[in-house]
Amino acid sequence: MMRHQTLEHRFVRNVPRELDPGMLYISVDYATAVHSCCCGCGDRVVTPFTPTDWRMTFDGESVSLDPSVGNWNQKCRSHYVIRRNRVLEAGPWSNAQVEAERRRDKKAKAAYFGKTADVQPSVVSQVDDRAPSTAVQETNHSSQSVWARVKAWLTG
Repeated sequence: MMRHQTLEHRFVRNVPRELDPGMLYISVDYATAVHSCCCGCGDRVVTPFTPTDWRMTFDGESVSLDPSVGNWNQKCRSHYVIRRNRVLEAGPWSNAQVEAERRRDKKAKAAYFGKTADVQPSVVSQVDDRAPSTAVQETNHSSQSVWARVKAWLTG
């Protein structure tokens, strides 16, 4: 059961270090949304907006994220959808489903960013693909487009 059934949204330039539970912080400058896990465990959840990751929709009153949020690297392994500020619990995924999605995601990123996908099988517990918190640190990027910054961030 999700502890947070709804999220309030706040547009910010920089995401605070301490997250308020039930708050979705959206940084358009860094094309990222960050929130405390909706299950209540308190883990930080980072969802970057890119053509191969999440999309955020703002209808003037509420926010939706697509696709679902799967916290496979966290102890809780929660899975939910954020639709119009509501948190909708989604079903759990098996390790095989998570691995298949990781392979699909890696191929999509490789195709989009023009690199060859290396899709070697991996063990779920050893993979850590959470976005680093540096994605929302304040730096001067005014000369680069959002996509150039995201590409540089993804390719290290």
